[in-house]
Amino acid sequence: MADDDRLVSPEPEDGNEDSIEKSLRPQTLAQYIGQEPIKHELRVYIQAAKQREESLDHVLLYGPPGLGKTTLAMVIANEMGVHIRTTSGPAIEKPGDLVALLNELQPGDILFIDEIHRLPKIVEEMLYSAMEDFYIDIVVGQGPTAHPVHFPLPPFTLIGATTRAGLLSSPLRDRFGIVEHMAYYQTNDLQEIVLRSADIFDTTIATEGAHEIALRSRGTPRIANRLLKRIRDFAEVSPDHSMIDVEIVNHALSLLRVDSAGLDSTDIKLLETMIDYYDGGPVGLNTLAANVGEETETVAAMYEPYLLQRGYLKRTARGRVVTAAGYKHLGRTLPEDNRG
Repeated sequence: MADDDRLVSPEPEDGNEDSIEKSLRPQTLAQYIGQEPIKHELRVYIQAAKQREESLDHVLLYGPPGLGKTTLAMVIANEMGVHIRTTSGPAIEKPGDLVALLNELQPGDILFIDEIHRLPKIVEEMLYSAMEDFYIDIVVGQGPTAHPVHFPLPPFTLIGATTRAGLLSSPLRDRFGIVEHMAYYQTNDLQEIVLRSADIFDTTIATEGAHEIALRSRGTPRIANRLLKRIRDFAEVSPDHSMIDVEIVNHALSLLRVDSAGLDSTDIKLLETMIDYYDGGPVGLNTLAANVGEETETVAAMYEPYLLQRGYLKRTARGRVVTAAGYKHLGRTLPEDNRG
């Protein structure tokens, strides 16, 4: 299964699937399921900003992909009653691109930059004065006729989202007044998300079926919704199932090669490679990526976080190591040398 086609990949899809996902997005904090500590804080910050009739302080949302950072940014805009402009770090290639975006903002509006860690350095540096003092200085003209222009901006809120907070420079990170870590979702929250999505799809689903989907969704709402869509397909063409129950969930996910813990064939290949060829580790990340046919960054960003969170993998100074829990999940016997 190619990386772009991974059913349990948290990366967004294009086309019709993406438009369906947008219809599933909650519009308010009350509708937004999960991330309770963050929602509690945001309610306070939003209420205070509205009472003072000020723009909300700049917000940084970080965490693994698929946890709802973009959705939360849109919810914040709705709660503040302002417009939101969305873009991504790679899309802002030069200072002029940033100026064009900032020029369209009205007082209090929100500029959302996804993958903010990928902003070019020259653009990032221009953001410093924009965030702190609401102005930018740009150079107009070339050669002898070049001259600086002081460009004032309306008060606005920058919401940045990143899966790699460690790649943000300190000057940029320190300019965010509100910094929130998006954590993997609990099973009960994912179950509620699946039930809500099934209702939007006008699909009948048993609570036990929703719970099983939640268990296999890697703590990620985007994956939960994607699994639900595929399982719905199996249920609709099955003459023996008028609703999504545990039986059809298990059948569909077995065919889709998603196991009881949400691991797919790529995750299992990664663990089995470490066990079969390197005695469970330690293995260097570059070596591991080469063995499974993936880019090093892909292994680090897409596979490792969930395997670490499940306790199947651990990082050491010498490399990655399969844990006793990882051996047990695969039904393998832990070597004597690895027991401690």
